[in-house]
Order: sequence, then structure tokens, then C-alpha cells
Amino acid sequence: MLSRRVVRIKVMQLLYAISRDPQLTTQDIISMYQKGVEKNFEFYLLNLCYFLATVEYAHKDAELRAKKLIRTTEDHVFKPKLADNSLIKSLKNNDWLQKAFKKNHSAAKVNEDAVKKLYSEFSKTVEYQQYILNEKSTDEDTRDMLLAMYKTIQGSESFNEEMEDFYYSWDDDKTLIVGAMKKTIKSLPAADDFYKEYEHDREVVYDFGEQLLRKTALREQELLEIIEPNLKNWDADRVAVVDMVLIKMGMIEFTEFPTIPTKVTLNEYVELSKVYSTDKSKDFVNGILDRILKKMQKENLVHKEGRGLMD
Repeated sequence: MLSRRVVRIKVMQLLYAISRDPQLTTQDIISMYQKGVEKNFEFYLLNLCYFLATVEYAHKDAELRAKKLIRTTEDHVFKPKLADNSLIKSLKNNDWLQKAFKKNHSAAKVNEDAVKKLYSEFSKTVEYQQYILNEKSTDEDTRDMLLAMYKTIQGSESFNEEMEDFYYSWDDDKTLIVGAMKKTIKSLPAADDFYKEYEHDREVVYDFGEQLLRKTALREQELLEIIEPNLKNWDADRVAVVDMVLIKMGMIEFTEFPTIPTKVTLNEYVELSKVYSTDKSKDFVNGILDRILKKMQKENLVHKEGRGLMD
């Protein structure tokens, strides 16, 4: 589920945290990283659980409509087909998924009042009302409705507040989880082992991410001593903290990860500086990293495996 870019962001945030809080140790931030990685999968499961609970409310909707003394045409034709279809059943009947929900106590975190509100909001949309009246809905129609329902869920202020109550990093990780959820819905019906696609890639999370975090933190002073002579007219204390963190991370990637091209590393940290630092950071980070890279290459400190990786 986690890409190298997302991992870089998590590492950057933790290195920033340790630079601001002298009480934090390298082991502290490594533990925080490991726990944060696990939370991402919990985010995904909780979103999936909320989604299924909201879809299932269609049964309650059918029950309430049937009890009305005065029923509309829509009430008479209503069927909970959003919940009664092969796409949703492939999730409801997935043994692994149900075990994962139980293990992570996902259902216990679902607010039933919030589910009712989310379904009620979605039920008022023109798309859903048309779907209900369409007696020949296809799997594609249902898939579109499920995507539309999840869009309502993830865009709801109350839902986002619920997520923030459980996970402090929801704002940072939301885009990742929403993307995974959309991919899951678009791929329905789900295969028995669909979850494997969302398990963490050990190479990305641990062999890359955890090592990047560990080595950058442990070599902080050594990296600073290399950076300072390359600052020219800048005092190290005046460099934005995020910029300094990104430069140090880039240096570790240059020297410690032989399969990542230097050009990719340089571009990635310049892109991160655009989002997480100042307006001038892009040029600053690019200039310093490029200067340090050339010096490291001259000193034969950069070793890459494969053709073109030094470019």
C-alpha cells in the first residue's frame, strides 16, 4: 500500500520531530514509524468497515419504507440492491476480511449514528434515486453507486472527525487510504486474497523506509559536517529545518541505496520541498543536493547497481 514517496514523507516527519524535541531518541522515532505503518492498514480496514456498514443500511431503509402508512412510488419499488449483489457479497463473505475486522476491532469503532447520517445523505442524491428505479441495473451501475457512496463517506465532515478521533495522522494518510478504497471498489467482486495487494511491501517499508530513517538519524552530525561547506553564504542555523532534513535524507539515499537512481532521489526530494517547505526551498534543496552529489561522485562515495543509475 505504501509507496516510496509516502514512506519518505513519514520519515521526513519523524526526523523533523526528533530535531524539534531533544527528548526523542532514534529508537523512539523508529518505534513511531513502525506503529504508524501498521496504522495505515488499520485505516484501510476501518474505511472498508464503515463503507460496508453504510451499504448495509439499505436493508434498514427497506424495512422503514415498508412500515410507512403512506408510501411513494419509490417506496413501493425500493429494494436494498445496493447491499444485495454479488459485488458486496464478495466482501461480506470474505473470511480473511471478517477475521481482520475482528482482530482490529473495526466494527466497534463504527458509529451507527454516523452510518445512518451518511446513508441518509447519499439516499437523497439523484444518482441513487435513479439507481433504485432502474430495474435492470448492471454490475457496472452498482459499482458506480458504490464509488459514489464512498465519495459521500470520505467527503463527510463527521466521518473525517471520526477518523481523526481514532488516528492522529488521518489528515496525512487520507489520500493514500482513499486511493486504496477506490481501487478496491473498482475491482469488485473481490478475490479471496484481494487484501494481499494492500499489505505492506517489506522492501519498501522496512528495507527502504526504516533503514532510511535509522541511518539518517544516526549519522545526523556526520551529514551536517558535509553539508555546511556546501552552503556557501548560508549559515546552517538559517536553513529551514525541513530543507535540512530533506538534504540529509537525499544524501543517505545517494550512498546507501544502490538500486535507486540518483536522478530519482534528487527529483523526489525537490518535489517534497515544494509541498512541505518554503517557496524558495525547491531551488535551494536542488542546488545543495546536486552540489553534494557531484562531490560524492568525485570521491567515489556513490555506488549504484545497474545501468543508468548514476544519471
